[in-house]
Amino acid sequence: MAEQKRDYYEVLGIDKNADDAAIKKAYRQLAKKYHPDMNPGDQEAEKKFKEASEAYAVLSDPDKRRQYDQFGHAAFEGGAGGGFSGFDFTGADMGDIFGDIFGDLFGGGRSRRANNGPMQGANLRAQIRVTFEEAVFGCDKEIELTLKDECGKCHGTGAKPGTSPVTCTKCGGKGQVVYTQQSLFGMVQNVRTCPDCNGTGKVIKEKCPDCYGTGFISNKKKIAVTVPAGIDNGQSIRIRGKGEPGANGGPRGDLLVEVLVSRHPIFQRQDTNIYSTAPISFVTAALGGTVRIKTVDGEVEYDVKAGTQTDTRVRLKGKGVPSLRNKNARGDHYVTLVVQVPTDLSKDAREALRAYDDAVNGIAPSGKGTKGKKRFMDKVKEALDE
Repeated sequence: MAEQKRDYYEVLGIDKNADDAAIKKAYRQLAKKYHPDMNPGDQEAEKKFKEASEAYAVLSDPDKRRQYDQFGHAAFEGGAGGGFSGFDFTGADMGDIFGDIFGDLFGGGRSRRANNGPMQGANLRAQIRVTFEEAVFGCDKEIELTLKDECGKCHGTGAKPGTSPVTCTKCGGKGQVVYTQQSLFGMVQNVRTCPDCNGTGKVIKEKCPDCYGTGFISNKKKIAVTVPAGIDNGQSIRIRGKGEPGANGGPRGDLLVEVLVSRHPIFQRQDTNIYSTAPISFVTAALGGTVRIKTVDGEVEYDVKAGTQTDTRVRLKGKGVPSLRNKNARGDHYVTLVVQVPTDLSKDAREALRAYDDAVNGIAPSGKGTKGKKRFMDKVKEALDE
């Protein structure tokens, strides 16, 4: 028993109301996926390729599609609908599709443009390292690179002085050659870059002795790099026109400088905010007081509230990193206050702390009322400050 054919719409994975563009797109994807040249020796892939091609040959032709919609596969098996048998691909736009397929497979393609016109040069990449503060506030740096410049002897032609490049005889100056490729459906015409002139359309018979026919000389150059305030680690600075030279009169590429920011011993950064920790004494945490905190702008004074617990985070507004998008906007600096518990206490300090512990546990210290309490806390402070 012959194997029952699948529905053509199912084969292409499209709806029965699909238009011509959807049919072509679906087949193009399947043809590229299952083409025998992409799957050598894979019989299953070859089977799916033929199945998809058969479905496309019918559904891309208005008359055949109308017959198929009315009679199904019987329309092409000698049954109802005119006895159509077999497939020719004259109704399907196979040349266009297989031009694309073979372009992908073999580097050609009908739609490939000639590359002997002006083309921009390739981009170059480099790295610079800056300090944490330099990234925050910006700075000027200088890097040394080897760049290509137009050869002074041949003025970029690549030909020996007194001679000139000649038109490539293989491609006739077009930069491309036409070739044919055998497919399951006959010969398919395609194009590829000319191997003799590499797409330039010109051939140099006598090369310049200075640049060896390249048209360029390599020189070391120092490039000034302006690092903007607020740049972060891994971000790049684009310097226009400092990349590789263009071809056929095209502009130079760009230089992309990646910024590497060194670690800071105190500060950490997240977006435009800065984070750090600052130690405060036990007495300052308990009684409150003023501490000096380091920021990228220098030390600032901060008033610690009485009863501050360790790991309390405070915000220093506007002491963070400037925004790259808005130079007038800055992030904040978040400081985690860490209470330092004294480890080496004098005898008086230990006695004062014991007295404090007794006081908070309901054992009254010497002295009555508010004044006595103040004198007691003063004694604790003085003992811990020794």
